[in-house]
Amino acid sequence: MKKRTTFLILLFLVLIFGASLYYLFQKNSQSPVIYATEQPETKTIIKNTVATGSIVPKEEVLIKPNISGIVEEIYVEAGDDVKSGDPIAKVRVVPNISNLSGAQNQLVTAKIALDNETKLYNRQKTLFDKGVISANDYDTAEAAYKQAQQSYNAARQSVEIVRTGTSKGFDNVANTMIRSTVSGMVLEVPIKVGNQIIESNNFNEGTTIVSLADVNNMIFQGKLDESEVGKIKLGLPLEITIGAVEDKKFDAVLDYIAPKGVAENGAVQFAIKGTLKNRDATFIRAGLSANASIILGKAENVIAIKEALLQFDGKTQKPFVEVEKGAQQFERRDVELGISDGIYVEIKKGISKNDKIKVWNQVKQ
Repeated sequence: MKKRTTFLILLFLVLIFGASLYYLFQKNSQSPVIYATEQPETKTIIKNTVATGSIVPKEEVLIKPNISGIVEEIYVEAGDDVKSGDPIAKVRVVPNISNLSGAQNQLVTAKIALDNETKLYNRQKTLFDKGVISANDYDTAEAAYKQAQQSYNAARQSVEIVRTGTSKGFDNVANTMIRSTVSGMVLEVPIKVGNQIIESNNFNEGTTIVSLADVNNMIFQGKLDESEVGKIKLGLPLEITIGAVEDKKFDAVLDYIAPKGVAENGAVQFAIKGTLKNRDATFIRAGLSANASIILGKAENVIAIKEALLQFDGKTQKPFVEVEKGAQQFERRDVELGISDGIYVEIKKGISKNDKIKVWNQVKQ
């Protein structure tokens, strides 16, 4: 019994010894991990955020009529350049029945008064010629006659204005001819000949005849999420990319940030505007969609490495890298970071351009 127990114990020890030898053999036969290295690069790093929007004129003017009526003629179309004072359209007045009736009644009253003053004047003139009345009485009669003539002419003119919108002698200032109030390009003509239009007054904004703008003074108008608006400030440079204009970027300056946000689709958006500057001869149409890259920070020709090469101390959370000192031998170097674009990060202190940085998280094949 003792011999059997001793045999089993010895057999067990032999098996354990053999398994240990096999494990050590397999472990020693595996190839050691060889870490790749990368050298720092000299790069220009730009930290930015992107806003979406469109290109619009800085100032767009809507030309509206100061008289209601029917559009009789249109002299311009979209794309035309016009100057201040150029005719835009002509309106045919549709008279207001109540106003026309009142004006005609005033005309009849003025005609009756004129006929009466004419009779009195002729009678006084005859008496004055015969020496029956004094010059003073004659002058009084003549003045009353002339005033009656003036009242009649004014009443007749009022009837013409109510009926046609103009009167003889006022063709140059007649409000039936709609003229441009500014110089610029016609962006849109939303009316057609025959359309009825409403005058602009204190109670109605009126019908838009045309919209005008200076297309050489364009701005970017867009929206930025609330998570990004705290990072920007007035005066920051913008790089505008327009979808319809390929392979070109336009410089702009951020000159407006809305003080109040608007909730859209569950997120608060803030309106921003940037004025385009140093434009070339490229014609930019109003309303084109565009993206604005807002440059938050920029470092030119600095030493940079990929963010993936960074490691962080477990206790202090300070960044460091491992620099090769010999064949697969590395030492830790603490580094001071600058700005980052999400892929590359600026290294201010800690390494030189010739150092080889360990790729510590390389993918195993």
